[in-house]
Amino acid sequence: MKRLYETAAYGPQQGCFWADTVLPTPWPTLNGDIQTDVAIIGGGFTGLSAALHLAQDTVRVTVLEAETPGFGASGRNGGFCCLGGAKAPRKLLQKRYGTQGLADWRATEKAAIDTVTTLLRTHCIDADTHSQGETLIAHTPRAMASLRASVEEIRTDYAVTPQVIEKTALRENGLAGPFHGALTIPLGFALNPRKYHAGLAQAAQSAGAQLYAQTPVTRLTQQGGKTRLTTPNGTITADRVILATNGYSSEDVPDWLRARYLPVQSSVIVTRPLTLSEREAQGWTSDQMAYDTRTLLHYFRKLPDNRFLFGMRGGLRATQGAEAAIRRKIRRDFNAMFPAWREVEITHDWSGLVCIMSNLTPFAGPVPELPGVFAGMGYHGNGVAMGSHTGRILAAIVQGKTPDTPYPQAMRQPPGRFPLGRFRRALLAPAYATASLLDS
Repeated sequence: MKRLYETAAYGPQQGCFWADTVLPTPWPTLNGDIQTDVAIIGGGFTGLSAALHLAQDTVRVTVLEAETPGFGASGRNGGFCCLGGAKAPRKLLQKRYGTQGLADWRATEKAAIDTVTTLLRTHCIDADTHSQGETLIAHTPRAMASLRASVEEIRTDYAVTPQVIEKTALRENGLAGPFHGALTIPLGFALNPRKYHAGLAQAAQSAGAQLYAQTPVTRLTQQGGKTRLTTPNGTITADRVILATNGYSSEDVPDWLRARYLPVQSSVIVTRPLTLSEREAQGWTSDQMAYDTRTLLHYFRKLPDNRFLFGMRGGLRATQGAEAAIRRKIRRDFNAMFPAWREVEITHDWSGLVCIMSNLTPFAGPVPELPGVFAGMGYHGNGVAMGSHTGRILAAIVQGKTPDTPYPQAMRQPPGRFPLGRFRRALLAPAYATASLLDS
């Protein structure tokens, strides 16, 4: 495989808290040669959602995961099932796709949350859900002014009324800290991503999908209207293929992916369970999932067992020294935002990769010049909802059906390539430096 980061970025999850909350559910390794209607490369939220929806339509579907179940971003994320999926700002979306295109995208954001809600309910998946929507925390007075000014826009875009929480009311809402106010949008919820992932896998298997792990696809070849996928111990011949590898993609599987995505590191820590007196001392007693208004944002929430999760964008490299530096930085930022917990033990810390696209919107659709191959990727750090929704969309279009859920123009344009090719990680350093200046 040809990947951008050092090997450690694609290594084991190390201290990931979510891995401790589910029993291992091994999938077999593919041995031998098989045929299938649809082969899916990648066993995360996108791949499993697509597999489940396909299997429910009696399609023969085979999922090929390069590592172990839940290994990638679907097992490492912060568990925010919320609005998002694009980094393109509202004005840019409206300029590209028009007023109706913007409205279609906003409807898709809401529908993505509904997709997860339906999957949880239909398949009786207990994923420790909590939080009534998401709360944006203002890190400066100017940011709070922007939140106040966004209320009417949010009403227009999402048909909901957000709650403005002024600085003086933060503590009584359980959101105390060195913040300047907040705004809660009543859409979305938090969950345990590994429990959700395990539930999706079980549902897909029960519907008839074949799931394989430790089965990396090393090559794709096409002949006679079919695609042949090569793995270390066998091959799969498929009528259609879905690429669902997102930030963990390889530049050459297939070659079309080269430079069309940019993985970005994200880091997470989790504390030991906080006592009631500790939570009250800090003034953060809310169950809300939250993130701050920085460009290089922090995201955080109290878990159901009273641990506290805190995440942020990671470093630019995955070397031992770089990883140590980001651990120090995330602890410094945590201490600054939640000073009453400066001495609280961090029991888990880990990192993973999110996926950015050059046009700043996700992609779900056919891969140009590769007949019968489709891709879903590029959720910009919001893959719980949008990845699940993309899998649902792909399950329809690979069958030649019209999706029964919003599928906006913003997701249909095949992604262009980033400049600098395999050296495109260099684009992140000046972007991070600029963002840090804007965030101060």
